[in-house]
Parts: sequence; C-alpha cells; structure tokens
Amino acid sequence: MPKLKPNTQYPTANEDAQISAGIAADPDNPELVFSHSDKVQSAADFFGPEKYPQVLAMKRPRGRPKAAETKVFTALRLDADLLAAFKATGKGWQTRINAALRVFLHEHPQSKH
Repeated sequence: MPKLKPNTQYPTANEDAQISAGIAADPDNPELVFSHSDKVQSAADFFGPEKYPQVLAMKRPRGRPKAAETKVFTALRLDADLLAAFKATGKGWQTRINAALRVFLHEHPQSKH
C-alpha cells in the first residue's frame, strides 16, 4: 500500500456509509464481490489459443511511433536574443533551429581533417 501524505484525512463513519450507499445504488457499476470471482477469466482463456495471439498482435505500442532517424539530445548554449527570436516564431522552433544549422552546413562545407 502506498505511503499516505501527511495530514491525510480519512472519511468519517457517516461519510463512509454514504459512499458505500452510493456504490450500492449504482446499477451500472456494482461493487465486485467474491461471488463474482468464479466468472473472471484471463484474456488468454477468453479468446482461446487460436485467437489470443491475433489479439496480442493488434495491441498498439504506447507512445509516439519511433522515427526512422532519431534525434540526439544535447545541451547547447545560445545567446538569449537568438533563442528568444526562434521561440517567438511559435511551435516548432527547435526544428527551425535544426533546419538553420543544416543550411549553414550546406553553405559552408567543412573539409575533413
């Protein structure tokens, strides 16, 4: 059980009774009681060995899809006015800095040492 924050207030007996009465009165979400546990089954049992692998294959991974070429995190110190100017252009300012650096590299090719 997680550690409670200081000054956590538990409901009084009267408040707890009101909460329990509200749960009991909700026909769409009955309280799960032990007698229901015999009806509970795992997804693998529900779908069976033929369908369960197909169900798992349909599961989408969480988060953003991985890009073909990912970016590298780096800390970069910039002049405040330069950074403010890019941020003032709105969402995507980091992408625009990346594009500006690419243009510079294209216009100023470096010889390899």
